[in-house]
Amino acid sequence: MNQRTLGAITMTSDIVSINKAKKTASSAVDAMQSLVSTEMKGVNETILTRMHSPVVLIPQLAGHLIASGGKRLRPMLTLASAKLIGFEGTRHIKLAACVEFIHTATLLHDDVVDESDLRRGVETANTIWGNQASVLVGDFLFSRSFELMVEDGSLKVLKILSGASSVIAEGEVLQLMTTNDLTTTEDAYLEVISAKTAVLFAAACEIAGVVAEKGEDAEKALAAYGQNLGIAFQLVDDVLDYSAKQATMGKAVGDDFREGKVTLPIILAYRRGGTEEQAFWDRTVGELEQKDGDLEQAMAYISKHGTTQDTLERARHYGQKAKDALAIFPDNEAHEIMDNIIEFVIERAY
Repeated sequence: MNQRTLGAITMTSDIVSINKAKKTASSAVDAMQSLVSTEMKGVNETILTRMHSPVVLIPQLAGHLIASGGKRLRPMLTLASAKLIGFEGTRHIKLAACVEFIHTATLLHDDVVDESDLRRGVETANTIWGNQASVLVGDFLFSRSFELMVEDGSLKVLKILSGASSVIAEGEVLQLMTTNDLTTTEDAYLEVISAKTAVLFAAACEIAGVVAEKGEDAEKALAAYGQNLGIAFQLVDDVLDYSAKQATMGKAVGDDFREGKVTLPIILAYRRGGTEEQAFWDRTVGELEQKDGDLEQAMAYISKHGTTQDTLERARHYGQKAKDALAIFPDNEAHEIMDNIIEFVIERAY
């Protein structure tokens, strides 16, 4: 067999492997939805019931966001984690709804802070009803989540979820502090995304271990899985902001750039660029003085230095840590699906 034929076989094999990974990733969410479909009905019923209020604007605004097409990944992780460890009770159903309320509340607040017009291709609540209503309904959903925590009756669950809520708020404030700041380090960036995104993934998984009473090792492993999955998730999100694929997901390309958010692709591009490139980043992100063509130039510099690929390599690293955290659990259907969800999170970038 000559070298050219061998190379062609190797390339074909690589393409097949990539396509197989993408197929596995794309079917992972469907598999998880199927795995937890019965429990998810209970979650949705809880959400609808607890979203109700005699103040008509509250269910109207909250329902607009909840119905806008999200995959409900975080509550599904609570339900799948319970399946993973063999929990057969029902407590986790209301707690999964609690997780979704926390997530939805943060989205309402985020859209106000970021002055976002679209989420998943749909007008944001603040665009339709205004900032005041969005903030106040977000507060209502946070309050509902705490009611559900208290009803569960576990101080440990209350500690985990209330702690996650406060850390998320800290993460959002940290992000405000790093906005436009090109001296932000990679460690500082990781601190932001760990707080504003990963902590809720961790809590969503950990509480399943608590209600199942499987011991501290199981709780820590589930928290580690969620934390690392959440970091990988946000790393990929930050790559997508500079990808044409973002438009197919109902989001505008370059929102982070326009808002002056200093994410890892920019941090790396700034460090690797020369004086002229750094001056560009100082003007466009540091001073937020942008003009036509700046986003395209930013994407060109990011491509030149390979910073999206390096960011994805970090995501794969955290994905592997999430996979390793599952190693203590039995090989069952939930284990396989939670493994495949890691691939889904990373393959969204392709």
